[in-house]
Amino acid sequence: MITGELKNKIDSLWEIFWTGGLTNPLDVIEQMTYLMFIHDLDGMDNLRARESAMLGLPYKSIFTKEVTIGNRVVEGSQLKWSVFRDFPAPKMYSVVQEMVFPFIKDLHGNKESAYAKYMQDAIFKIPTPLMLSKIVDAMDALYDQMSGLQDTDVRGDVYEYLLSKLENSGVNGQFRTPRHIIKMMVELMQPGPDDIICDPACGTSGFLVAAGEYEKKHHKKEIFFDRVKKDHYMNHMFHGYDMDRTMLRIGAMNMMAHGIENPDIEYRDSLSDQNPDRNKYTLILANPPFKGSLDYDIVSADLLKLCKTKKTELLFVDLFIHMLKVGGRCACIVPDGVLFGSSKAHKAIRKELIGNQRLEAVISMPSGVFKPYAGVSTGILIFTKTDHGGTDNVWFYDMKADGLSLDDKRTPTEANDIPDIIERFQHRDQEMKRERTEQSFMVPKQEIVDNGYDLSMNRYKKIEYVPVEYPPTSEILANIRNLENEITKDLDELEKMLKDEI
Repeated sequence: MITGELKNKIDSLWEIFWTGGLTNPLDVIEQMTYLMFIHDLDGMDNLRARESAMLGLPYKSIFTKEVTIGNRVVEGSQLKWSVFRDFPAPKMYSVVQEMVFPFIKDLHGNKESAYAKYMQDAIFKIPTPLMLSKIVDAMDALYDQMSGLQDTDVRGDVYEYLLSKLENSGVNGQFRTPRHIIKMMVELMQPGPDDIICDPACGTSGFLVAAGEYEKKHHKKEIFFDRVKKDHYMNHMFHGYDMDRTMLRIGAMNMMAHGIENPDIEYRDSLSDQNPDRNKYTLILANPPFKGSLDYDIVSADLLKLCKTKKTELLFVDLFIHMLKVGGRCACIVPDGVLFGSSKAHKAIRKELIGNQRLEAVISMPSGVFKPYAGVSTGILIFTKTDHGGTDNVWFYDMKADGLSLDDKRTPTEANDIPDIIERFQHRDQEMKRERTEQSFMVPKQEIVDNGYDLSMNRYKKIEYVPVEYPPTSEILANIRNLENEITKDLDELEKMLKDEI
């Protein structure tokens, strides 16, 4: 966990950006991402040089004696963070703006630099030399503080705290899926060391990061002591796509901050023909955008075969089915309308999940989960791609609390169904005996088919009515009469008191 002192240093660094005129949280995180990258580039180069020296291997630093930047040849050492940080503010500013930023953009041709492709369109937005000098000093203090902590994932925690500021701001309509909901979905799916994981609308890569953390916690030996599986984890396991380049860069840095060296994070409109991925992934974790509608012309033709619609939430569910391998699994968040919408497209996608795939669970979440940015009611669909059916019983769970208040403040509370959801889902064989009046229960496939493929929990939940006994009418009338007499008596006394005062 991030410490109070470390949090204070991040807040102080954020304040420097804010008072210096960069008030858009996306801009702040993006500039901090670049500077963290520049700082780490120096550290990684020094580490590789030491490792090569210990092994007696030759090593050519990326900061060679002379580096070509545009039409200029400059001394490479001055591009290192550890060197330019000691320059006077005006010189530091010109070096970073005119040399370091063009340098990191050109690194994408260097195969040794897996990070560099995310910096190709980096724009330096820090307005003054004094502001840059303050930021560099603050970041040095932050890194000194981080190096003194024993937590191996302190870097990831720092980046998560930065992203929480983006979440708190809700800037530009962008908000992240709450971390505890992401973690719950990952726990439900239990990714393994051989999985190929994708989020086709990845944003800040929250689902991919959480899946990576789960892998490190539960499959540490396989990932870090098996050369082939380590290579798979670092280079081939994680795939994320988005249409917002700023979010992509932040998402990529988030992955790297959590120790994943070369994630496949790319700019792509997942619903269009830009996305050729079919039958490729073993696990999809996603909270796709609910933009409402889009232009038919940009949608891949094979998606429109099943449900001809402009609603992105339906098209994304269809896309997940196409992108999964047979046997692949998916956990995705959808607005409630997907569960019970009456249009032809709504029914078609539900029929596909239930009839041709294996729908396993529908978890209904309270509308306050995404507050204060959205009050939409949502659910989680969990299914396995089979292309030959397999749905027998669908597990329903009515989440009433997620550990936070369901108002705009979202303060911590004791009520939390998440541990219970994970426990019950992982022991669904014991759920058959539950009554429909309980918080979770099983519904046979045929009953869902008979109800027009409706997946709303209220369709199947039974409400237990407790009979209320009222006294006889004569007794109620007598009580009313007595009350009337008491009121009359009190009014008489009040009137007498007023007359005595006169």
